[in-house]
Amino acid sequence: MGKRVNICGVDTGSLPKMTADEQLVSLRKIQSGDTDEREKFITANLRLVLSVIQKYWFNRESCDDLFQVGCVGLMKSIDNFDLNLNVRFSTYAVPMIMGEIRRFLKDVNSLRVSRSIRDTAYKVLKTRELLEAELSEEPTVCEVAAALDMPVSDVVYALDAVSAPVSIFEPVFNQNGDKILMMDQIGDVKNSDDIWVENLSLETAIEHLEEREKNILLLRYFVGKTQIEVSDEVGISQAQVSRLEKNAINSIRNYVQ
Repeated sequence: MGKRVNICGVDTGSLPKMTADEQLVSLRKIQSGDTDEREKFITANLRLVLSVIQKYWFNRESCDDLFQVGCVGLMKSIDNFDLNLNVRFSTYAVPMIMGEIRRFLKDVNSLRVSRSIRDTAYKVLKTRELLEAELSEEPTVCEVAAALDMPVSDVVYALDAVSAPVSIFEPVFNQNGDKILMMDQIGDVKNSDDIWVENLSLETAIEHLEEREKNILLLRYFVGKTQIEVSDEVGISQAQVSRLEKNAINSIRNYVQ
């Protein structure tokens, strides 16, 4: 990275600096409740965040996220720093910033890809690149698998394992300002016309039940109570609860059919 970096809209090359003595004075003001001084202190220490995230700098797309997470660690350091400690603020802040970034990376990379799968993916990508140069067009998965003498399923699995996740709000087409997002191309099997009609019929059928039957179904299937718990709550026997529940279900079934 160069000396001047623009990240999250911040030109780090133009950031102010504070000496150790100035930081000490500033921290005292902050702990006295000076919010304006806190903002100045944060700005003066953004270079500290930048120096930490260089260790975790994977690609241009991830650096803004890492920088913001690092700033959270910086603010936590400011809020928790003990002026009685005989250490520089940076000595205290760096481990906290690193810890915040590591927690973030652990959360976003909860799915670990094994070394063998990564190696397979590397071979697949390299072979695909060579075939593309040879064929003057992008090779199919079958052609890549044949070149590697590998099952097609293994090729697909390896590529999927190392593919970066795509946001459903990612544009897949853009012409004259009219965007088609990834989510526009995804079908929802849980929200089809047939299911919508079924849900509407179910709601109408429930409306035709007696209030006590509605209440029993609510407690049993929405709240999740047992028949014994329902009987205690509504003041009738478990046998009566069971009978009313069966009657209600049969009434709904007959109405829907």
